[in-house]
Amino acid sequence: MIVDDDVSFLKVAQTLLESGGVKVAGVASTCAGAVERVAALRPDVVLIDIRLGEESGFDVARELAAASELATDGQAPTLIMISTHAAADYADLIAESPVTGFLPKAELSAAAVGRIIKAR
Repeated sequence: MIVDDDVSFLKVAQTLLESGGVKVAGVASTCAGAVERVAALRPDVVLIDIRLGEESGFDVARELAAASELATDGQAPTLIMISTHAAADYADLIAESPVTGFLPKAELSAAAVGRIIKAR
């Protein structure tokens, strides 16, 4: 699943990931939408943009992690932050968040997502 407020990016990212063999279960553009879609779709991985308009992707990650802790099946998705900014710009926030890793949008691919999942 992809959470980003840029509709154009969502389309490009979905096409890019699916061409690499990754099924994108859904997309969301807000914190509330992400929580709702993750609960309904139960994706394995959620890519979350750091900046979601007026909202923070870190808030989304914290809400998704908290909701996963309450899930009865114990199936928490892997959370990965994405951004056009460098990881160094958000290093402390990334380290303190419940995410598995960070991926620059320019490097987004099915293989890159796979490497982050394997490295955890």
